[in-house]
This record gives sequence, structure tokens and C-alpha cells, in this order.
Amino acid sequence: MALLIIAALAYLLGSVPFGIVMAKLLGLGDLRQIGSGNIGATNVLRTGHRPAALLTLIGDAGKGAAAVLIARWAVGESGAGIAALFAMLGHLFPLFLGFKGGKGVATFLGTLLALSFPVGLAACATWALTAAFFRLSSLSALVAAGLAPVFAIFFYHWHGAVLVAIMSVLIFVKHSANIQRLRDGSEPKIGQKK
Repeated sequence: MALLIIAALAYLLGSVPFGIVMAKLLGLGDLRQIGSGNIGATNVLRTGHRPAALLTLIGDAGKGAAAVLIARWAVGESGAGIAALFAMLGHLFPLFLGFKGGKGVATFLGTLLALSFPVGLAACATWALTAAFFRLSSLSALVAAGLAPVFAIFFYHWHGAVLVAIMSVLIFVKHSANIQRLRDGSEPKIGQKK
């Protein structure tokens, strides 16, 4: 019962759309009608409002980390893993937006940092290095998500790596349109209006 409650609360926390909240608070309009229509920090950046993008990134990563840390404190490591997955599912399929959410990268990285700081740090560094070289947020996310289960094997534990692999698959599924654009060379670069 405790794990079901953790899953439900983590899902609700993950469902909070910080990109939409920041866009409304700062008068940037409906984020779903801007750029890619995504609710994440990369699309907020397309509005040209960098502080809003940073706040969205912090909010989306923070809700994932908070879900994990609270669950770990309340019920232990099994609860932390369940909270990580359900916070991410909340972001991808949010109750408050008719189950049409973001792509989950910031929330994914936030959960990793809370589950195992070395794994999260390695994934964040992978994202940052890939972004520095290629200036493509989606490619950076895919590379970080692809390597995260490997990092988890070395720095966390094998069943944690399975959980991370499941979350990584969700990242790839939500980036299917980006993968197609990467293949045909039409994917917009970081900061570029779509």
C-alpha cells in the first residue's frame, strides 16, 4: 500500500508542467503553441527567455529528484525507484494536460541525480558534452539516455540499471519524431526557433 501511495504521489508531482507555469507567469503565451509545442525547457528557450528556460529546467529536474528523495526517506530504496519511474511518467503523460506531456529529459536527469549522484552526474556530463559539440538538444538527450543504464551498472546496481533502462526507453519513444528529423538533417539546434 505504501508503494502504491508513493507511485500515485510521484505521478502527481511529475505531472506539474513547469514549462507551462513559467510561460504563463512570465507572459510568454501558451507554450504548446510555440516552437515545437513541447512543454520542456528546450522549447521555453525558443521563446528567447533564458531565465524562464532555466527555471523550467530546475523545476522539471527538481520534481523528479524530490519524488525520489521523499520516497527514499519514507519507504527506502524500492520506493525511490518507483518514485523515479512514476515521476517521469507524470511528466510524459500529465494528468493536468490531458496526458500530453513533455519528453522527460530534465525529469529523467533529476531522478538519476537523486537515485545515484554519480550516475546522474555522468548522464548530465554526457548531455552537456554532446550539446557542446553538436548543439542538438535531442541528440544530447538520446546519447545521455543511451549511456545512462551503462553508468548505472558501474555506479549504482544491476536492478537500478534495469529501472534506468526502462526510463531510457521512454526517452527514445518520446523522441521518435526527433530521431526522424536527426536522420533527415532538419532537427533545429539549441536556441534556434523551430
